[in-house]
Amino acid sequence: MKVQGFSHVTINVRSLEQSLAFYRDLLGMRVIHKGNKDAYLEWGSAWICLLDRPDFPAAGTKHIGTDHIAFYIQEEDFHEAVQELIRYNVPIVRGPVQRGGGWAINFLDPDETELELHTSTLQERMKSWA
Repeated sequence: MKVQGFSHVTINVRSLEQSLAFYRDLLGMRVIHKGNKDAYLEWGSAWICLLDRPDFPAAGTKHIGTDHIAFYIQEEDFHEAVQELIRYNVPIVRGPVQRGGGWAINFLDPDETELELHTSTLQERMKSWA
C-alpha cells in the first residue's frame, strides 16, 4: 500500500446550514459543493466534508477516535484569528498558548467537535520533542 498523504476529514453535523456558516464564514473555507445532506469545503490542498446528521448527539464527550482536527495558520494571522473566535463567542478549550514550536488554540465547532489552529509545521514540532 502506497498512501501518499492526507486527503480529507468528514464530520457529522446536526445542522448543515449552521456548520456551513461556521466553517465557511468564520474559518474561511471555500464551498466546492453543497447538496441536500452534505457539503464539501476546501482549504489549502485538503478538503472537508460536512454530513447532515440531525439525529446524532453532540460530539462533546471524550471517546476513542479522533481527539481534534488541527488547521495550519500562519503566525502573523494567528492572533487576529483568536480575536475573531472570541468576538463570535466560539467556545475556547485551550489557549492561546505557545507549544509544539508555535502558537495554538483549541476551540469547538457548533456540534462540539474540537478544532485547533496551529502555527508550526511537523518539523518545527519535532524540534521541541528532541
